[in-house]
Amino acid sequence: MNMLEQLKKITTVVADSGDIDAIKLHKPIDATTNPSLILQASKLPQYQYLVIKSISQGKDNIDDICDHLTVNFGCEILKCISGRISSEIDARLSFDTVASIEKAKKIIALYAANGIDKSRVLIKLAATWQGIKAAEELEKQGIHCNLTLLFSMTQAIACAEAKVTLISPFVGRILDWHVQQSGKQFEAFEDPGVLSVKAIFDYYKTYNYQTEIMAASFRNIDEIIALAGCDLLTIAPSLLTVLNNTQGELVHKLNAKEICKVKPNTLKTLSFEQFSWQLNEDEMACDKLSEGIRNFAKDQTILVEMIQQLGQSKG
Repeated sequence: MNMLEQLKKITTVVADSGDIDAIKLHKPIDATTNPSLILQASKLPQYQYLVIKSISQGKDNIDDICDHLTVNFGCEILKCISGRISSEIDARLSFDTVASIEKAKKIIALYAANGIDKSRVLIKLAATWQGIKAAEELEKQGIHCNLTLLFSMTQAIACAEAKVTLISPFVGRILDWHVQQSGKQFEAFEDPGVLSVKAIFDYYKTYNYQTEIMAASFRNIDEIIALAGCDLLTIAPSLLTVLNNTQGELVHKLNAKEICKVKPNTLKTLSFEQFSWQLNEDEMACDKLSEGIRNFAKDQTILVEMIQQLGQSKG
């Protein structure tokens, strides 16, 4: 078996893409999208029909059009997979708990109108304090969430305590920061992003948290191989292709059965003040969280402009 086939036996493989054709090719269980991926896919000729359909559905309301576009891509992707789609809300709401909750409910309602049960949808929110609090409330209402742009143990603990369904630690972006700061090139065994996910995995399994870990944002297959056995791994189509073409034995690196469970759980819930201070003390996490939100918001703005231009040309 190739590396991808072996990986699928111990980890749920997720496609990190809005490219429906690529998802059909690699046959993952789940799929994830974000504003940047939706923007990239929307520019491709084969998906223009989804943009035009969304413009028709949303009429003159640009927010409605963008929400329909997110859901329309999600619905098409769900036709190709057996599991769940992660759909991200507007990054500009990352510091507004109430607005995030309302946007999530709207996205779920649009999926429902397309015959998609909420059990097949994960709402993606940035792992800010406000995003985590929004997710906590949504989970109580039966809407499952994926907390993204996660770069620290502090964020991971807050997400687990909020009982969110899933977190997405960004392996490659953590590596990027350390490479930029140090100028050093890291092997997989010392990769700061890999080590961060391993620490979160050990912590969650030790204290029996039910929140799933889906490592994301990979720069090479060595990072993926080093995290074989993680609950889920969301991987770009280009790296899925490399894994599919790579032979060799895959070692099961992360194994929950080998981690000693500690009971009872004596950990304390993080307050807003504790969360904020601990995050503030982590320069890398602060930098990458802020940068990620800004970049997703920027791509959302570009997407809006593209839709407006297309709408005018069609009008």
